[in-house]
Amino acid sequence: MELADRAVGLILTLTSLSPLVDSDHFVHKYFLPQEYAILIPVYAAVALICFLSVFIGYVMLKSKKKKA
Repeated sequence: MELADRAVGLILTLTSLSPLVDSDHFVHKYFLPQEYAILIPVYAAVALICFLSVFIGYVMLKSKKKKA
């Protein structure tokens, strides 16, 4: 298990160095553009909030129909 932890640590260290290399370095072709670092979490948060809102609304409507 220790070897796997070291391998994961090495991979994380190498990928975290990608902003520190030149922009024309071959490493950059393996990563998404920097805009996605903001867009992906924002879209995921909006989707989660929408899902939770629909779910809570559905549960509230179901509980209201049971009482009536």
